[in-house]
Amino acid sequence: MGSIVLVVRLVLADVRRHKVQAAMLLLAVTVATATMALGLSLGGVSDALYEQTRAATAGPDVVALSGDAGPAETAALSALADAPEVVAHHGPYRIVYANLTTRDSTTSPVVVHGFAETPGPVDRPLVTSGHWVRSGGTVLERGFATALGVGVGDRVTIAGRSYPVLGIAVTAATSIYPWAAQIGPGGGPSDASGLAWMTRSDARALAASHDLSVTTAVDLKLRDPAATEAFIDAHSDTTVRVNFHSWQFKETQDLVILRNSQPILVVGSWLLSFLAITGVAALAAGRAVEQTRRAGLLKAVGATPALIATVLLTEYLALALVGDTLGLVIARLTAPAIASPTASRIGDVGGPDGAILVTATALAVAVAVLSTLRPTLRAMRTATVTALTATARRPRHRPRLTALSALLPTPLLLGLRLTARRPGRAVLQACSTATTVIAIVALLTIYVQPERGYGLDGSSVLPNLRGEHDRRLMLAVTILLIALAIVNTLTFTWTTAMEARANMAIARTLGATPGQITAGLSIAQMLPSLPGAIVGIPLGIGLLSLFTARNAVEPPSFWLLGAALATLLATAALTALPARLAARLPVAQALSAETA
Repeated sequence: MGSIVLVVRLVLADVRRHKVQAAMLLLAVTVATATMALGLSLGGVSDALYEQTRAATAGPDVVALSGDAGPAETAALSALADAPEVVAHHGPYRIVYANLTTRDSTTSPVVVHGFAETPGPVDRPLVTSGHWVRSGGTVLERGFATALGVGVGDRVTIAGRSYPVLGIAVTAATSIYPWAAQIGPGGGPSDASGLAWMTRSDARALAASHDLSVTTAVDLKLRDPAATEAFIDAHSDTTVRVNFHSWQFKETQDLVILRNSQPILVVGSWLLSFLAITGVAALAAGRAVEQTRRAGLLKAVGATPALIATVLLTEYLALALVGDTLGLVIARLTAPAIASPTASRIGDVGGPDGAILVTATALAVAVAVLSTLRPTLRAMRTATVTALTATARRPRHRPRLTALSALLPTPLLLGLRLTARRPGRAVLQACSTATTVIAIVALLTIYVQPERGYGLDGSSVLPNLRGEHDRRLMLAVTILLIALAIVNTLTFTWTTAMEARANMAIARTLGATPGQITAGLSIAQMLPSLPGAIVGIPLGIGLLSLFTARNAVEPPSFWLLGAALATLLATAALTALPARLAARLPVAQALSAETA
């Protein structure tokens, strides 16, 4: 039998024997790599969606806007359209600044573009439902319509006049909702506004009848789309003040809504990876005796140290790579929705690029290797005879500590001894708890930040999309972290119980009740969780200070203390079930299993 076939058969047999451990490693690596791949690929996905929207709508290379609408402004913009660098143009056309109200009284600022009923060669909005503008009706930009909850056939009121919604469309000539203003009464492209289209005559009548603010714009297609900066520099000195927005500016503006998304996902992936390592390391440590005995058997039949290391590591590496593949698939499927939360862009994107694939795979391999390297090296270095007779490590006898601990209540005594015998695992449990508290502190901090909604007076008429997006992402990452922390806590408790089943059985023969055994196992997890929960609060605040603004609002102290207390109570509740199951194991069965 070839070495490769032997390794595969041994790995498959071990996976079948330890399905739960395999599933845990698979879950941990999948969520960690998916989160990291998402965080690293957001910028590229957003750019790809803009590029596809720009191609589908004949997006302009440069949009030139004046601050007013008059003969001089129109002439200046028309002169730009005649420049030798320009190969096609649309306009000049009117932009009217008004207010829009839906049937349910939701109100938002809106910019109305006056367009021809037959779009020209540049800036041809793509109608995704309904049809294009005609007299007496309006078409809404898709991101704006989604935020309003408006569809084709509904009616909206613009500047006091009711219009039917004829269609929903997308464009690359403006930034994504809510930044359609470009310039205007609010002063800049970041003014929260939606976009609507009307016929030129309707837009002119709207502005004239209500004395609304109006500007003029022209869309330009250049001979060299990459030469936008040179074109802007060459035509900035005009008698009329003109603002230029290049396609590169709009592409960059799209990323504003994702400003906090990448740190949330990338830092979240670090925390998820750390939890994955702690959980898998606990499983590997719990199987150390079994793995050492297995290595002894392989040595006894002539296996080399290299083959033994390959067998012991391949299982974890193979599962980690499967989890890495699943994580990348999940990132590929969810990236468009996360990178374009406003529905203002269209298109599809490919999977994460090569650099992201390498990074995610390196993360998966690191989780597997760091979790299992120490038990593997220990198994390889153990002599064959010792490995075949391997038993749990016996604790050192310390008379003074024994005499002092005898004064404690039985559950606390058992819990302290279990914790003292496994200091490394106690550290892992404390770190797992601290990581969970860090995530909860971050979530609370995001939720207490004041968010200015998209309203006329600063009120939350429409929710702030960037804030809502950040909250949803942070909530998702926190849920994943809590889920892994729950799995880790259950793993720590069950592994500790299985390793200490002989000691617990002896304690029961000396009079300890199943309830005291259960409490002792729970206390063994609670003792390291307490400092972990306490340390997690300042660590969470410190980590967030690297990413949040200086004037960020901190959550109330009692919220943070409540989060730490809730984490401890959840740990106590989670340890109760596996501890109870382990405590109910018959004494004779536990002792016979240890001596078998």
